[in-house]
Amino acid sequence: MPHNPAEIWHKVALSRDATAISAVLHDDCVFESPVVHSPQVGKAITAKYLAAAGHTLGNAEFAYVGEWHRENSAILEFQTVIDGIAINGIDMISCDDDGLITHFKVMVRPLKAMNMLHQKMGEMLQRMSA
Repeated sequence: MPHNPAEIWHKVALSRDATAISAVLHDDCVFESPVVHSPQVGKAITAKYLAAAGHTLGNAEFAYVGEWHRENSAILEFQTVIDGIAINGIDMISCDDDGLITHFKVMVRPLKAMNMLHQKMGEMLQRMSA
């Protein structure tokens, strides 16, 4: 049965709760970051990155501003401002017929925002691991 990954993701987006995020991820989920060279494979690492993103991006300015859908896939455009830097990006999400997210790719612009996010996400991941 087809699913809408946007609906699945919106239930836990920005929750900052790795357990809640894990519940919507396939065991072999693939996460692609705009700053990490190779895809990250597995539910645990994907949940960790997505929870860290919730902590890093999830401020009062954050909003999803557009959505495009196909069967079992969606693209969600987001925007926010951190430290005076406007951030614009997309989440490309796919799920399987059981409604579990199988692929999550993030793209961010402009370069200044991506560089700042790289630093802040690294710091957040370190804090979460401590």
